[in-house]
Amino acid sequence: MARFKDHKKALILRKQGKSYSQIKKILKVSKSTLSPWLRNYPLSKQRIRELRDWNEQRIEKYRETMRRKREKRLKQFYKTQKRLVLPLNARELFLAGLFLYWGEGTKTRPAALSVSNTDPSIIKFFIVWLTNSIKVSRKKIKIQLHLYKDMNIKKGICFWSKILNMPRKQFTKPYIKKNFLKNINHKGGFGHGTCNACVDNARLSEKIIMAMKVIGDKYNKISV
Repeated sequence: MARFKDHKKALILRKQGKSYSQIKKILKVSKSTLSPWLRNYPLSKQRIRELRDWNEQRIEKYRETMRRKREKRLKQFYKTQKRLVLPLNARELFLAGLFLYWGEGTKTRPAALSVSNTDPSIIKFFIVWLTNSIKVSRKKIKIQLHLYKDMNIKKGICFWSKILNMPRKQFTKPYIKKNFLKNINHKGGFGHGTCNACVDNARLSEKIIMAMKVIGDKYNKISV
């Protein structure tokens, strides 16, 4: 009875254009069993070409080829953009940091400059901007981490301390989120919580807010 059902399913799958290998995989039967069942149900030449061109090995090979092409293309773009963008002069660095703050900076603390992000490179750039463009002493920068309750808190602090080259005495008590890190999808490869870098300076904050307002006012007047 079971064999009869398999025979019937095999015919249905064959009429759907499945290959012997595909049917074998679905029904868990041998090719020698399928051969007499499907002898009178050959695939069309077009379908054979489709299966040949789109079998798993060919698809995987195609994906690998495209991946390599993309990597090569991105490397070339990287080299070109590196020549165009770097080095940044003092004014360019200030403007780059200003736009970073406009997009990522905290606007709800008028007496402080603060940026939060999961990407260490953004926090590192913010610190460089503070120290080089704004002339803030590194010793005045405070770091607070937002970590998850299933994380190793000491390792989390150690990671950020090392990657930012910031002594642990400048880290305030971390905020521990109630949800779990394992439930968060880190597509970009980040999984070390959120880092907040902050410097308390009301006059400096006002200066940066007004610099952003200057640019905002300028482009508000332009119709697009």
